[in-house]
Amino acid sequence: MSGVPGANPLRDAQDRRLPRIAGPSGLVIFGVTGDLSRKKLMPAVYDLANRGLLPPGFSLIGFARRDWEDEDFAQVVHDAVKEHARTPFREEVWQQLSQGMRFVQGNFDDDVAFETLRATIEELDKAQGTGGNFAFYLSVPPKFFPKVVQQLKKHGLADQKEDTWRRAVIEKPFGHDLKSAQELNQLVHDVFPPNEVFRIDHYLGKETVQNILALRFANTMWEPIWNRSYVDHVQITMAEDIGIGGRAGYYDGIGAARDVIQNHLLQLLALTAMEEPGSFHPKALVAEKLKVLTAVELPEDLGKHTVRGQYTHAWQGGQEVPGYLEEEGIDPKSKTDTFAAIKLTINNRRWAGVPFYLRTGKRLGRRVTEIAVVFKRAPYLPFESGATEELGGNALVIRVQPDEGVTVRFGSKVPGTSMEVRDVTMDFAYGESFTESSPEAYERLILDVLLGDANLFPRHQEVELSWNILDPIEEYWDKHGKPAQYAAGTWGPAEADEMLARDGRSWRRP
Repeated sequence: MSGVPGANPLRDAQDRRLPRIAGPSGLVIFGVTGDLSRKKLMPAVYDLANRGLLPPGFSLIGFARRDWEDEDFAQVVHDAVKEHARTPFREEVWQQLSQGMRFVQGNFDDDVAFETLRATIEELDKAQGTGGNFAFYLSVPPKFFPKVVQQLKKHGLADQKEDTWRRAVIEKPFGHDLKSAQELNQLVHDVFPPNEVFRIDHYLGKETVQNILALRFANTMWEPIWNRSYVDHVQITMAEDIGIGGRAGYYDGIGAARDVIQNHLLQLLALTAMEEPGSFHPKALVAEKLKVLTAVELPEDLGKHTVRGQYTHAWQGGQEVPGYLEEEGIDPKSKTDTFAAIKLTINNRRWAGVPFYLRTGKRLGRRVTEIAVVFKRAPYLPFESGATEELGGNALVIRVQPDEGVTVRFGSKVPGTSMEVRDVTMDFAYGESFTESSPEAYERLILDVLLGDANLFPRHQEVELSWNILDPIEEYWDKHGKPAQYAAGTWGPAEADEMLARDGRSWRRP
């Protein structure tokens, strides 16, 4: 109990959730009938409500072309929550949440629909006490971004009155090159102030990615060796075992490098390589990430140190799967990459000369995302020759997904009468060390949007610097040859193995 006058006697000072509960607010989802909304956004909103992190009058407005009433929309959300929510379904939570649900029917160029949206928001301010605070989530294809943003401006929906906020939430891709990213940024910032624009990179919402910061800066054991004196190289991998599914329209012409390296992998590189920030305030964090991205240098010979590939028809996991060029909706002459591997270096004192190898691909051996910091071998081994034949380099591996955790690989003596040293691993798994399951990335990110906490969202400067890194590679690929082929279910083309072999290294098998 607190003895402070006016303090809430029922409040437990050790409950850390309290500052993390969103104030009066609502969320408008454009493209509410899409997969992302059904599988991720709606369940995340329910899970937040279930955990007591949303205000009692929280409101959810869906905007789409369907001819639905509010009740139809509530039913769709109900079904999505039942099927995809992480936390158990509770009727009383649902009843409270569903009171604030509304649906607005219309196209993005329909002025009447946006006027209805405005009236709906005003009605919810009165009925639910949302206080005029709304976030607009653009879960729509990129070609519609400009239209939706302009409509929000035209109908006064982006206007912030005193003590209220209006925020825009944008899904990737943030453009397809530097020029288009700058145009998009200018367009959005013309309507919403830069600090009210939240670009979603769902990787940054994952617990394991945030744990990179804890691992590095809350412990003393890693920092002394986290540099060029001890680190041989770093490998960042994001592999998927699925093909493009029904995304042919989006994926063809974009490819793996634009889809994954430009955002997810370069963000992971920045968090792995950055200096310690003065605080975890968004400005301090962004400043350090920008320093890293500014210092990134491309290899001189892009032909030798970058590889792109396309998966071909093969058997994977006991199933016969088509090659990329045989997928429905794909041009048989397409040069779009479904695999990309690149070598980068960082020109600063900490990392000079240490290569960072980034790779991503579809239809690879299994679904895994990991960061492997591989250390140099001991300069001298006082063992007899043959005793250390099976000893590799020490490594710290951060597993982002699935099986979230951290593995340390080091050498140990094999039991027996002779001195023989072999690699062993020490494992930390989230699921075994903590009883509470990790929240979904979208839970954390939606809550941060409502709280106005921009820590886990890439700023426009980061987006532009990332395109600055990738654009020359894409231009080179455009003019030189075509993607290397690899059989579905393997770990990418032979050329990717050769790329590392030239440096005397090899890819980790995750």
